[in-house]
Parts: sequence; structure tokens; C-alpha cells
Amino acid sequence: MVIDNKSLRLITEASVSSPVSRDRTEPLDPSTREKVMYSSPNFDPKVFLSRVHQETSAADLESGALTLKTDLRGRTQEKKQLVKENFDCFVSCKTTIDDIESKLRQIEEDPEGAGTAHLHQSTQNISAVANRAFEPLFERQVQAEKIRSVQGMLQRFRTLFNLPSAIRGSISKGEYDLAVREYRKAKSIVLPSHVGILKRVLEEVEKVMQEFRGMLYKSMEDPELDLADLENIARLLLELEPDSDPLWYYLNIQNRRIRGLLEKCTLDHEGWMEILHNEMREKMQSDTRWRQLQQDSNKSLDVDSSIGDSLPVNSQLVNMMGEKVDALRGRYIRRLAAVLIHHMPAFWRLALSVFSGKFAKVTAGNTLLDSDANAKPAANRSEDKVGEVKYSSHSLEEVAAMVHDTISAFELKVHNTFRDFEESNILRPFMGDTIRDIAKTCQALEGKESAPPTAVKNLRTLHFEITKIYILRLCSWMRATTKEIVKDETWVPLSTLERNKSPYAISYLPLAFRAMTMSAMGRIDVMIQNLRGEATKSDDILENVQEIQESVRLAFLSCFLDFAGYIERIGGEISQSKSKKESNHLQNGYADGFDGKSSSIHVDGDAAADCHKKLLIVLSNIGYCKDELSHSLYDKYKHIWLQYRDNDEQYADKKDLVTSFSALEEKILEQYTFAKSNLIRTAALNYLLDSGVQWGAATNVKGIRDATIELLHILVSVHAEVFSGARPLLEKTLGILVEGLIDTFLSLFHENKTKDLKSLDTSGFCQLMLELEYFETVLHTYFSPDAHEALKSLQGLLLEKACESANETSENPGHHRRATRGSEDAMADDRQQGPTVPPDDLIALAQQYSTELLEGELERTRLNIACFLESSLRSNSAPEATKPAYPSFQGPAASPRYRRQQTANSPAVSRRRR
Repeated sequence: MVIDNKSLRLITEASVSSPVSRDRTEPLDPSTREKVMYSSPNFDPKVFLSRVHQETSAADLESGALTLKTDLRGRTQEKKQLVKENFDCFVSCKTTIDDIESKLRQIEEDPEGAGTAHLHQSTQNISAVANRAFEPLFERQVQAEKIRSVQGMLQRFRTLFNLPSAIRGSISKGEYDLAVREYRKAKSIVLPSHVGILKRVLEEVEKVMQEFRGMLYKSMEDPELDLADLENIARLLLELEPDSDPLWYYLNIQNRRIRGLLEKCTLDHEGWMEILHNEMREKMQSDTRWRQLQQDSNKSLDVDSSIGDSLPVNSQLVNMMGEKVDALRGRYIRRLAAVLIHHMPAFWRLALSVFSGKFAKVTAGNTLLDSDANAKPAANRSEDKVGEVKYSSHSLEEVAAMVHDTISAFELKVHNTFRDFEESNILRPFMGDTIRDIAKTCQALEGKESAPPTAVKNLRTLHFEITKIYILRLCSWMRATTKEIVKDETWVPLSTLERNKSPYAISYLPLAFRAMTMSAMGRIDVMIQNLRGEATKSDDILENVQEIQESVRLAFLSCFLDFAGYIERIGGEISQSKSKKESNHLQNGYADGFDGKSSSIHVDGDAAADCHKKLLIVLSNIGYCKDELSHSLYDKYKHIWLQYRDNDEQYADKKDLVTSFSALEEKILEQYTFAKSNLIRTAALNYLLDSGVQWGAATNVKGIRDATIELLHILVSVHAEVFSGARPLLEKTLGILVEGLIDTFLSLFHENKTKDLKSLDTSGFCQLMLELEYFETVLHTYFSPDAHEALKSLQGLLLEKACESANETSENPGHHRRATRGSEDAMADDRQQGPTVPPDDLIALAQQYSTELLEGELERTRLNIACFLESSLRSNSAPEATKPAYPSFQGPAASPRYRRQQTANSPAVSRRRR
């Protein structure tokens, strides 16, 4: 590099005249100026370097020194060549110059000659005058030269000086590509290292471009930024900063934005919850103050009753608050799901396009469109360069980890909030809607290129877990609600239409249980179907679904068993209540009878009827559950768990339900028939002992006594109750009571055979035989084989007693009774002598009365016994009033159904054994 003297002088003068130092801006004094000017004889290199090149780097100085050395060597060689080529001329010139010098020295040394000293002195005087006259002009000339030097430099670097304003103008017009090109031009200009003003211009350019880069990065935070703008911004940033990673910066911004939206949802939810709690707190305080004002204004109100009245109000407020809180929780989860649905797929697609190369291809196309039409070759080169650009130094796995962290935060928020849902609002749509929102989120992220597979798997796991929680909560809610439903028993039978023409006159309790079960199982059914759809995608989910199905089956069966247990407890409480009432009456001395002959207890008729009615309703509810409800509900929902169970297990479940309810039915039926047997024993006691008939001196047989009809009315009322309340149990119930009636007759006979029934004349025998035949004819449908055997035994005992009484009468014609009631010798004689009246005559006489009177009595009491006759017609077994085949004389024998000798306070009732 060759620098001529003129150029070096201009640069030096410009450097000296310009403020090259940040901390030195005053003008140079003449002495220093002489040392700085390289053409001055007082030139000092050290001062020159310290003043002019104080900010020049060592590398630039070394480069300049090397250039100067190279230039010096070149000039030395040129001088040598010049001397070599013109040596003769140099010699001739040298000789001529030496001659001239010698002549001038001779002239100068001659004091008398025309020397130059005087001339020199004169010239010096003239120069001093001229300097005094033209000194301002010379200074202006120096300044003009400096100005011309600066003007030349400005003219040379005018593009650089205009660059900051030009770049600002391009940026303000949106011509970002032009601004970048101008910046790259400025960066390519090689500037002198000692010119400070140019450096400041470049610093200003860098400051403008830094602001431009900040604006580009800031624009990447715009949530409405589309892909084309993003690609353009990324390209511009890469052109400005080749080592930067704008797309990774953008991906981090978007990830933080999604996390920020999730956190915003959380903050909003917490704020709404706080507002709601404050409102409810103010509401409760207002209600408390209002109740206090009411209490103060009305002093006559009972304090306890006022407190009791406040409890439902507070409970209502709590329930209302629970619903509102759950509504806010559902809204919170819905907003969280919306954030993922709207932002996560776009985020993941962008990441895939960045790391798969699609993003670079699209950007290359945009670069070509933005290029100038007159510079197509340059645009093509730009396209080739952009196609080779690697837009991020990171990997797709790192983006997947970001997505996974975001999904994990979403799962944690949803899981914790879902567990906070109150079980009292389980039938409200909050939990179900939440599960549907999570399912929609899973479907949205399962789309093509919407999310990493691991994130979708985690979301599916979350959906399965909250669905499982919901199902198990529904199962526990069913069992808990079953207990609450039982407390609301109204004891009011439903109409035929309300119970769907069921033969069981049930209360509202089974229907409430059915409605509760159907509401819960319907929701469980929907959830199980959704889980089955997901189970086809994973074997692990399939196993868990089977476990849930088994849990649902067990919960379903347990609900029925719990319901049966609660019904059993109700029946037991009714029986205990009735027993306590009877015990209280007995302790207070309300025992019916006289002289200790009777121990039947009479309690309040309305209370007893109410207990019987409740027991019958309990029986109807059990029968309805056993025959209808359990079958219908099991068949309706068995598809939930029968997918992995065979038919034998299905039948086993039904059998278990039926067995449980059948056992309970037997137990409650035993309590009901036992309660009715007390009434039957009382009526049978009146029939045999308290009807005013002396069986040892009875009047002639004229028909059925009123006591017989009154006794039969007990069974008629039972028939009416059971027929209207539990028709399928009618035959079984009356069969037990009829058998118990015959056993009661046997018990009373044995208890009183030495008292009121120690004597039985012929009329009494015929009267009893006629009425027993009447009972057998009317109640034929409900006579079991054991009852028939018991009836024969009773007839045999009556025949034996009649024969004994007839013999006693024949031996003592003047007396109808024994003279000595406790004579053991007379009793021994009777046993030795034996009966003398033929039993066949008594049987024939009884048959004659039956033939003559039974048909008419049946007709006369047709209205009283119409219910039994209709039953006989329905069973196609209506008996005819024929002569009974009375057994011949039998010894004293107990009925085969008579299992225990009843005490005075325990009526005899024979019941079927299970």
C-alpha cells in the first residue's frame, strides 16, 4: 500500500484538527503542533502516536508499521535502480553541483563581493513585514485547507453518515429487508481505524439495529403473530445475528405463554372462590342478624325452637354454596382444557415444522418474494443460503420435554380440583362435564401433529383416573344414599298406576331406591362405555377397566343387600315397638280374662293396626324388590360387567339377590303372621271360652254362631290386607295363619280340657264339628296337609271328649257334671270302664247336622266369606259341602303341627320352617 505525501499530510492534518480523544477537545498549542506534524523538523514520533493514535489498537499499529516498512523497502529499491540506470548523469550533476558550490562559497567568503548575507537579511525583513501583513490570511488558508479535508472525507463517507437515518426510515416504513441490506453494507466498509467520528457513526448504526432487533424479538411475543410473519422475523434475526436462535426463543415464549395462561386461570379461579366465600359469609352474617332481630322482637318464642329453625337455613346456605363452588371448579377445569386445546396443537406443529425443515422451505419462498425484481440472481442465491440454514441448535426432544412439563402442570391442577368436588353434588353435571372436557382435550391433542405421543398418553391416563374416581364416588354415593332414603319412609302405599300395576302395594321407598340406582348406574354406564373405547388402545387400561367393572358390580349388589338390611332393621324396629307396647300394657295390668284363665294381651287397636300395616308395607317392598326390582335393574345394567363374565355367574348374582330378599321376606312374614296370630288367639279364645256357651250343657244346634263369623273376620281382614298389599304372598300368609288357627284350637283345648272344656255334651260336639267343617270348607284353599292332619287330630280329641262326657252323663243321669271334681278314684274307674256311647253315633249325628245346616250357612254367610270363595274359584278347587268323613274314635293325640305347649302369655302359632 503506497501513501503519497499529500495524502498522508491531509489525513494527518484531519486527524490533528479533529477531536480524536473522548477526554481532549481543546486546540493544540504551536509547540505540540510542531511535534505532531511529521514534516516539521521537531517531529516527535512518540507525541504523534500518543496524540493521534491514542485509540488505535496495537494490531492496527503493527499493521501500519508493516505497511510503512514495506513502502520504505520499496522506495529504497526504486532509488537504487534509479541510481544504477542514471549513474553517469548523477556523476555529471554531482560535478556541476560541486563546481557551483565552490564558486558560491568563494563569493560568500569574499567580504567585498556581492554575497548573500545582506540579501538574506533583507529578505528576512521583507518576510517579517509580509508575515505581519498576511498572518490572518495564512490562518484562514490553513482553516480552509482543513475544511476542504473534512469536506472531502464527508463526501467520501457520505453513505455511512446517512446510514442511521436511512435505516430508521426503512424500519419506520416497514422495509425491514432494505434496512438489513444497508446494515450489512455498512458492516462491509473498511474504515480507517484512527478516524473516531466514523466509529461513532457505526456505533449509532449498531444502536439503531439493536433497537430493531429488540423490536423484532418483542413482536415475537404477539399472540396473534401468524406463521408468515414469524418466518420473516426469524430470517431477519438470523441475517442480523447468524449465531442467534430466534425460533428457540419463540418456542420458549409460546411455552411460557401457555403456562402463563394456565396460571392466570388458577389466579382467576382463586379470586372467584374468594369472592364467593365472602358473599356467602356476608349472607350468613345477615341471616344471623335477621334471626336475632326476630328473637328480640318476639320474646315469647322458644329459644330451642328458634335454633332448630335456623339449622335448615344454614344447611340450605351450605348446600347452595357447595353447588356454586363446584360450578366454579368445573368452570376452572373447562378453562384449563380450553388453553391446551387452542394453543398446544399450534405450538407442536410449529416445533415439528422447525425441526423437520418445512419451516426453512417456506421461509426461502418468502425471501424470494420479498427480493427486488431487478436482482433475481441475488434472490436465488439468498434462497439457496436460506435453505441451508439451521434454524435452531436445539432438538425436538427438548420441545417435547417442555410440552410434557406443561401437561404435567395441567394434570396436577385438574387432579387436585377434581378431588375437591363435593360428593353431595355428584348428580349435578359438574363432574360429568369435567370428564367430557378432558376427553375433548385428549381428542384435540390426538389429532395429526397436535402433541407428542407421551403427552397424549399422560392425558389419557388423567382421563382414566378422574373417570375412575367419579365411578367409585357414584358407587359409594349409592350406598350412602340408600341409608338416607330409608329414613324418609312415608308408610303411604302407592296407587296401582304409580307402581305400574304391580301386585305389591309398595310405598315410595323402592321407587326412590330405583330412581337413585338408575341415576347413578346410568352415569356409570356412560363412563364405562367411554373407558371401553379407550381400552382398545391399551392393554393396561383394559385391565383397569375390568377392575372398575367388577367394583361396579359389587357396589350394585351391595346396594341391594344394604337396602335389604335397612328394610330388615325397619321391620325389627316395628316388631320391637309393638312388643314394648304389649309389655307396657301387661305391666300396667291390662290383661284380658278372669281368674287367670286367659293371658291374651289387648293393646290399642289403632296402634296394632298401624304396626300391621307397616309390616305389610315392608313385606310388599321386599316382595317387589325380590320379584321385580332386582330382576329389572340387573337385566338393565348387567351389560356393564358381563363382558368378561359368563352366564352362570350372572345367574348366581340373581340367585344371591333373590335368596337374600327371600330370607328377609320369610323373617318379616314371620313377624307379620306372629302379630296376626295374637289377634287370632284372642278371637279363638272368645270363640271357645268367652262366647257364653256351656259346652257340657249346650243348646241344640241351629247353625253357625256369631263367634264363628267374628273369628273368621280376622282372616277376612288379613285376606283383604294381603290381597291389596302383597297379593303374591296371600296364599302363603293365609296358609300359615290357618295352620296356626288349628294349632291354637289344639293349644286351647289342652289348656282348658280340665277347666272350661272338661265336659262336652252331644250338642256341643255337633256344634263344634259343624263349625270346624265350616272353617274347612271356607278355608279349603289355604289348608295345607299339616293343617288337615291337625284338624283331624282336633276332631278326634273333641270326639273323645264328647264320648267321655256322654258316658259320665249316662252314669250320673241326674247330673251333667261330676259330683266330685277332683276324685281320683272316680277318674280311675272311668278309665277302667271306658266309653259306653258309640263314637259312630256321635259322628253320624254330626254328619246329619252338617248335611242339614252347612249349605244354608254357607249361603247365609256368603258375603262374609266371598273373598275365600273367589280364591277357591281362581284356584279351580272350590269344595262342595259334602259330608265329611269323620275319623273314628282316636285316643288322645296331639296335632302333628303342634310343636310346643304354649304358655299363658305365648300364643301358639305354627310357622313354616325355612
